[in-house]
Order: sequence, then C-alpha cells, then structure tokens
Amino acid sequence: MTALARPRDGRMIGGVCAALARRFGTSATTMRVIFLVSCLLPGPQFLLYLALWVLLPSEESTTAKPAW
Repeated sequence: MTALARPRDGRMIGGVCAALARRFGTSATTMRVIFLVSCLLPGPQFLLYLALWVLLPSEESTTAKPAW
C-alpha cells in the first residue's frame, strides 16, 4: 500500500477519493461511487471528507520548481 496523500492528477474536487483509491488499490471512480452511496446513509460522511481534505497532505509534484 502507498502512503496516503492527495494526488496532483486525477482529482475531481479535493483528491480525497483518489487518494483513498490509490491507498486501497481500487479505481478512483469506484471510490467516488462508494462515497456517494454512503452519503445516503446517516452519518458524518461529508464532514469526514472535509476533514480528510484538510488533514491529508498534497502529493509533491514530479517536476522540480525553480527556486526563485
């Protein structure tokens, strides 16, 4: 399993579903569908998504940025 970080590519909104999909070895679309279906159930899913968006670090870019 890979480290949990929001990827720079493949994001729809915050990259949380893409990060979880990468972590658990599934497609991002599958993870998004699971999240949407879970929102039909009672619970704090949306708040959990927001918390993960804030707490998960963003993945570093693969290209080096100039240090100006």
